[in-house]
Amino acid sequence: MELKKKTYITTMPNQIGAFLQASRCFAQLGVNITRVSYNKAVDSHMLFIDAEGTEEQLHQADTLLRGIGYLPQTETAPQIILIAFYLRDVPGAVTEILTLIEQFGFNLSYLSSQADGSGYQTFKMGLFVEDRERIEAFLRQAQEICPAQIVDYNPSERVFDNSIFYRSFVSGLAEMMHIGGAARQELLVNANLAMQTLDERGLSPFRTFDSIFCFAKLLAACRGAAFQPRITHRDITEHTRITLIEPACGSNTVIIQSGGRTLFIDCGYACYRDEMQALFRQLLPDYDAMEKTVLITHADVDHCGLLPLFDRIIASRRSAECLKNEYTGRDGFREQNPLHKPYIRMCKLLTSYAPPQPEKLTVPWDTEPVAGAPLSEIGTFSFGELHFQVYEGAGGHLPGEIVLIDRTHRLAFTGDVFVNLRGMTPEQQQYNKYAPILMTSVDTDPALCAAERSAIFDLLGEGRWTVFGAHGAGKELG
Repeated sequence: MELKKKTYITTMPNQIGAFLQASRCFAQLGVNITRVSYNKAVDSHMLFIDAEGTEEQLHQADTLLRGIGYLPQTETAPQIILIAFYLRDVPGAVTEILTLIEQFGFNLSYLSSQADGSGYQTFKMGLFVEDRERIEAFLRQAQEICPAQIVDYNPSERVFDNSIFYRSFVSGLAEMMHIGGAARQELLVNANLAMQTLDERGLSPFRTFDSIFCFAKLLAACRGAAFQPRITHRDITEHTRITLIEPACGSNTVIIQSGGRTLFIDCGYACYRDEMQALFRQLLPDYDAMEKTVLITHADVDHCGLLPLFDRIIASRRSAECLKNEYTGRDGFREQNPLHKPYIRMCKLLTSYAPPQPEKLTVPWDTEPVAGAPLSEIGTFSFGELHFQVYEGAGGHLPGEIVLIDRTHRLAFTGDVFVNLRGMTPEQQQYNKYAPILMTSVDTDPALCAAERSAIFDLLGEGRWTVFGAHGAGKELG
C-alpha cells in the first residue's frame, strides 16, 4: 500500500502533555511521525508534525486532531496579534488593560515594556486570537483606556519575540509578493523547516526570520517602476554585440546578437517576467516575432525563472535532468540537499517559479565529464561569429553547471562558478547576503567550486580576457 507524507501545522495548548496527546492520535492509527518542530520562543502554540501513512490513515488523523482542537475547524486560523498600548508611567496603569484582556479570554503570549523617562511606557503584548473579529471589539474598548494599535513585525528590532510568529510572518511575505492559496501554506512549512535546520546549526531564529523577511522585501522592492537593472553593451565585432542585464535580485541575463540571430544566456527570476519582457521589447524591436532561444549555465531557480517564455532551451544533460525532475513534481538538485531545500522552496514560492515543458529542452552534448576533474570539456557550441569550447563542472556550485570559452574573441561565460563580487552594485551586494545565510553556502561543495574557479583561470591562461559571470559586471582580465 502506497505511503504518503503530510505536514500538519497544529495549534496546541501551552500545557504539559500537549504533544503526547497528538502523538497518541498518530500511534493509534499506525502513522509514523518523521519530523517534529516546536520552538516556544517563536510561537508557544504552533507545532509542526511531518507524518507518513496511507491516504486513509492520514485522513483519519485529520479527524482525530480536529476532534481534540489541534486543527482549525474552519479556514480562519488562530494567530498572535501584536498590540502596542501607550500607558502613563504610573503604578497600576497596565492593570485595566490586563483586566480587559482577561474579559475577552485572550491568552497573553508575549509582553515587553521598558520605562524611558518620558512619563509614558509602550507595552507590547502578543495576544493569541482565534476569532479575528473579536480583536476589533477589543481594540475599541482598549482605546477608551489608552492609545492602542496593532503593530507589524519590525526587522530592525534586536529582540526576537513571539510577535514573529509563523502565520502572521508568512502572511506578510505572501502579501509582499502577491501569492495566496496553497502557496501560503507551503511557505509556512518551509519557513519552519529553514528555522529548524539552521537552529540545529547554531543560527538564532531571529537571524533566520530576519533574513527571510529582508530577502522577500528586496524582491518586492525591485518590481514595477523600481525595476532598474544595470545594462551595458559590448561590441565584439562589427556584427556581434553582447548586452548584459544585471537586475538587483537574481541572475544576470546576457543577450548575444550575432549574424542576425539572438541568443539569451540565463534569464533571472520569474517574478520579474513583465519587467524583463518590457525590457526585451525595448532592446529587441522584433522580440515578439522572433524564435526565442536561451542557454542556461545551470538549473538554479534564479537563472531559470523565465524559461517558459522561450521556444528552445539549451542545457547540459544534468541541467535538463534537473528541470525535468521539477516539471514532474520531484526535487531538483538543490532540493535534494537538506540544507538548501527550505530556502529553494521559499524562493520558488516567493518568485512564482514554474519549470518549463521538457519538450523545449535541447542537450547538444553527450560527453560524460571526467570523474574527479574540476572541469571537463564536453563539446563545442557555436553561435554566429562566436565559437565556444564547453566545459562541465564537477558540481561544486550545482551539478550540470557549464562554462563557455571562446578563445578567438577571448570571451568566457562562467555562470556561478565565477562571479564578479567586486563588480556588483550595492543592491546586488545586499541581495547576495541572504542565500549564504539561509543555505549555509550557495555552493553544493565550496571546496570543489573553488577548484573549478582555479581551473577556469588555468584554461584562460595569460592575455586579455572578458569574463561574464552570472552576477556582477563583466570583468576584464590581463
